[in-house]
Amino acid sequence: MSARGESAEPEPVRPGPIEAAGGDASSPERLARVALSRAYGPERRAVALEVGRFGAAAVWERARAAHPGVDPHRDLEAAARVGARLVCPGDPQWPTSLDALDRLPGERGGALPGAPLCLWVRGPADPQALAARSVAVVGCRAATGYGLHLAGEIAFDLAERGWTIVSGAAFGIDAAAHGRTIAVLAGGVDVPYPGAHAGLLAEIADVGAVISEIAPGTPPFRRRFLTRNRVIAALGRATVIVEAGLRSGALNTVAHARRLGRQVLAVPGPVTSSTSAGCHRLLRDFREQTTLVTSADDICEEIADIGSFAGRENVRDARDGLSAIVRELLDAMPARATIGLSALAGAVRLRPQDVLAMLGPLVVEGLVDAVPGGYRLTELGRAPSTTRRQ
Repeated sequence: MSARGESAEPEPVRPGPIEAAGGDASSPERLARVALSRAYGPERRAVALEVGRFGAAAVWERARAAHPGVDPHRDLEAAARVGARLVCPGDPQWPTSLDALDRLPGERGGALPGAPLCLWVRGPADPQALAARSVAVVGCRAATGYGLHLAGEIAFDLAERGWTIVSGAAFGIDAAAHGRTIAVLAGGVDVPYPGAHAGLLAEIADVGAVISEIAPGTPPFRRRFLTRNRVIAALGRATVIVEAGLRSGALNTVAHARRLGRQVLAVPGPVTSSTSAGCHRLLRDFREQTTLVTSADDICEEIADIGSFAGRENVRDARDGLSAIVRELLDAMPARATIGLSALAGAVRLRPQDVLAMLGPLVVEGLVDAVPGGYRLTELGRAPSTTRRQ
C-alpha cells in the first residue's frame, strides 16, 4: 500500500527545512520523518522515495490516518529520557556517507532500503565527524580466539591512527572491535541488544556514538539485522571482515559494501577453519573486489590518503649478516651432496684451515652439517645467497 493513501499523484513540492540537531525538533519535517520511520520502518523504500519527491511532511499528512497510534512526540520524549537525540538529513551531524544508499538502484524493482529517514544517536560524539574517517569491522559471532585477537588488535591499531571503528555490537568479532566507535543497532537505541552487551553499549555511548534508524523502544526484529548492515557498510570507508563462515551474516554487510563501491578487505585464517571459509571464498570468488589484509598497516595502505603507505619490514633470510666470503663458501657447496674439506677449499681458493675455521660457526648456526666424508648444506643453509661469486 502506498503511503500516499490516494490514487491521484500530487505535484512534487520542495521539502520544508529540517532544523539542525539541537534546534527545533518539533518542526513539521522532522516530526514527519520520525512518524514515517515509526510507521513503516526502513524496509519500505517507496516511502523514502516519496519523501525525497514531496517532502516528509506532505507524505505523512496523507498517511497519518492509516496510523492513528503513531505519535512522533512520544518517540522524541523516549529518546530524551535515555539521552538520545534526533539527527536528520541536512543536519551538521548527519553522516553524508549514508546518502550514497539513495543513489543506488535497488534489486527487484528497488526493494532494497535506501538511506535512513532519520537517525537516533546516543553519545557525545558527532556521527558525521566519526564517519568521515571510519572503517567497518565485521565478522562471525562464534569467533575463535584467533579471530578475536586479530579483531581487537586491528581495531586498537586503527584507533591509534585516528580511525573510527563501525560495527554492530554483536557477540564475537563485533564486540572485540568496539572501543571509541560507532555501534549501529538493529533496534531502538534504548534497547540494548544483545542484553549481555548493555555495559559495552553504555561505554560506547560515553565516548562514541550508538545509533539506529529504528524508533526508540523497538526490539530488534530478525530482518532488521540485514537492513542494519547497509548502514554499517555505508558509514565505513572500507569493510574489513575478520572471520566469517560461508553463511555468516557478515557477508551481507560485505555485499552492501560491494554495491556501494567501497573496498572489501578480508583477513585470512587457517584453511582448515570453517569460521574463515567465508573470507577465503571472498578472496577466491571476488578477487578483483577483495584485498587480503593481515594488520592495520595493510588496511591503512589501502584506505588512507594518497602518499600514506605502511613501512614494510625487510624480509631477512638465514644468510643475512654473514660476510661476503662466508656466503661465497656456502654458494660453493653442492645443494644436496657432501663435499670434502680440500675440495671446498679449492673451490673458494682458500687454505683448508681457513675454511675449517668458517665451517665451525656455520655448523653451530644450523646452516651446515658435518657428516662422514665432509660437509653438506642443511635445508636452512640451502636458502639462496644474494651475493654470488663473479
